[in-house]
Amino acid sequence: MRILLCGATGFIGRHLHHALAQAGHTVIPASTRGQPGGLAVDFVWDTQPAVWLPRLQGVDAVVNAVGVLRDQAARPMWAIHAETPHALFDACAQAGIRRVVHVSALGLEGNPTQYARSKLQAEAQLMTLTAGGALEGVIVRPSVVFGRGGASSELFMMLARSPLWLLPAPVVRTRIQPVAVTDLAALVTVLVSMPAPPPATISAVGRQALTIAAFLALLRQRMGHGRAWQATLPDWLTSLSARLGDLLPISPWCSETLALLSHDNVAPVTAVEQALGRSPMSPDQFPLSDTPS
Repeated sequence: MRILLCGATGFIGRHLHHALAQAGHTVIPASTRGQPGGLAVDFVWDTQPAVWLPRLQGVDAVVNAVGVLRDQAARPMWAIHAETPHALFDACAQAGIRRVVHVSALGLEGNPTQYARSKLQAEAQLMTLTAGGALEGVIVRPSVVFGRGGASSELFMMLARSPLWLLPAPVVRTRIQPVAVTDLAALVTVLVSMPAPPPATISAVGRQALTIAAFLALLRQRMGHGRAWQATLPDWLTSLSARLGDLLPISPWCSETLALLSHDNVAPVTAVEQALGRSPMSPDQFPLSDTPS
């Protein structure tokens, strides 16, 4: 198949590109920077279906893995997460492209953040087109995605190496179900090419649910380190640290992250097992060395 991959230069996108190519597909990478043999797209301004229609000529399926964690003037979150995917999905329906895989996120319902609301807006549009028979869309909702090269993963690794942990309260009490980025890429590869219509939504989770603090302890143990000394930040200091993180665009810790971590991010793993024909990796199996990019 010829597959248009939006967000091909991002952390998840690089692994999707690798997995799709390994499966024998021809990948047309699309990113803001553009790539040799790919397309230069702008998820801020490409908010009309007419802009996308020429790019979809000869394309069999589309995978959208574009996402941002911070709302910035140069990269407004609502345009990137909602308006441009809306135009892309409409263009796919007009061009007769059936299979569209959209990588969203788990745990968005009821979350007041702009991240969650903008992601849900795109999900709603894809669901509407799928329910109406215009597309065979599938929304992939991953929990925390782990792999070397990911900003959150590198933060986890850095914290795990430290002998002293001053952890925000949500990190201590909230459960996640981390999924290896290679398992996520394998899941998307299956969904994009399965002959039967895929499920409308699938939660991309790993085998084990655990708190972030327990995940850090597991990573630290696998590195061969002893137990870290741990203390929990009071809520006011947690909120302050998130607001300070808003001022540091290189850090994945910010107010949006804090809000997303205020609720459990878990789901049954059955659907992933059925799609892959195997169990996804558990955290004690995650590779800690570099993974393909």
